[in-house]
Amino acid sequence: MTKEKTGDPVGASYAHAQTLEILAASRPTNIKATAEQMLDTLGDVDVVVNRTGLVMLPLTDTVQGTAFHLGEVLVSEAHIRVPGQSVEGYGAIIGRDLEHAMAMAIIDAAIASNHRADIILEFLNAEHDRQREEDSQRLRNVEATRVQMETF
Repeated sequence: MTKEKTGDPVGASYAHAQTLEILAASRPTNIKATAEQMLDTLGDVDVVVNRTGLVMLPLTDTVQGTAFHLGEVLVSEAHIRVPGQSVEGYGAIIGRDLEHAMAMAIIDAAIASNHRADIILEFLNAEHDRQREEDSQRLRNVEATRVQMETF
């Protein structure tokens, strides 16, 4: 993933899309605790959307390159505004954890206002490292099941 440079410390480390990916895959207890730290000093928060729903999961056929819908996926979504900072935050995750989606939106808004960037960057780095290690372990487990076949 590419890193996009902006004026704030978090943006200098992670592109916005990458930040949202890390937040969506974060451990729920950790992201909720970090969001709680943001709320103490972020200011009033207006909740625009806080809901669950089904969305279509699009995929692309790798042979023909045509798009199709695999099925529906349950998601939780949150959209907030912080009027005192004139920023918005968004969060969406797979599953029925509205608190996780709301925590994601709070952290997204905090990043947009460059609020508590030190805490957010520390959280993102720790979660990103953990996620990469989990992905690496998963790939090692898959590789261990690979079978070499001889053809006759």
